[in-house]
Amino acid sequence: MSDIHEIKIGFIGFGNMAQAMAAGLLRGGQTPAGQIFACARDWDKLCRNTQPFGMIPVHTADELVRQADVVVLAVKPYQISDVVRPIGELLAGKIVISLAAGYPFDRLEQDLLPGTHHLSTVPNTPVSVGEGIIICEQKHSLTAEEYGLVEKLFAPLGLMQPVETHLMGIAGTVSGCGPAFVSMFMEALGDAGVMHGLPRATAYRLAGQMVAGTGKLLVERGDHPGAMKDAVCSPAGTTIVGVAALERKGLRSAVIDAVDAIQNKK
Repeated sequence: MSDIHEIKIGFIGFGNMAQAMAAGLLRGGQTPAGQIFACARDWDKLCRNTQPFGMIPVHTADELVRQADVVVLAVKPYQISDVVRPIGELLAGKIVISLAAGYPFDRLEQDLLPGTHHLSTVPNTPVSVGEGIIICEQKHSLTAEEYGLVEKLFAPLGLMQPVETHLMGIAGTVSGCGPAFVSMFMEALGDAGVMHGLPRATAYRLAGQMVAGTGKLLVERGDHPGAMKDAVCSPAGTTIVGVAALERKGLRSAVIDAVDAIQNKK
């Protein structure tokens, strides 16, 4: 498995997140469509979501694992045990990647045969356009070579961020629920643009690119968000007036409360 272009990746379950990852892999260009396999319970839907792109649908998890080098468990957490245990012997010779939130190393270890090499992750939907995040649990059983291969395989999807086991939940909330919060902000910003005369499509396009560019600036430079905000706020300028209005309306506390509500729900 030294050549990344020859790696065969199989998705057990092909819902929204698996499809987002597959789209990101195809977009990146280093994984040919014919190297991506998927199985799911609804065969007709699976074919509609794979065949037009050149990906290969298979009928069973058993058949998929036999063909794949890297197996991605993309089913709901409550389904993991039932899916994994019948194919445990086949998985023992593969690299196993879990996408199930709340299913860390120790829990997955109980479902797999001893010695199986696996890594638990929590990706977000922007992986489909190569600007996503894949939260990776620091505790795993991959060899250094296997982990490096996974990094190369998923490089086109965006940022891979290792975190300690006890931080997987909050890291997943920030990166996984955050797109919903940012989408609400972009919608509101677009509405404000429309209110002042911008065509809606233009307003949304500007808002989207602004968020994408600002986020990339933060990740690549490593600047503090407050410093980035300060750099846009000129003395007695227009931006600081808007910032002050957001502060009066409690933007920061609303975001913090939203994340806190999610964490307290778990």
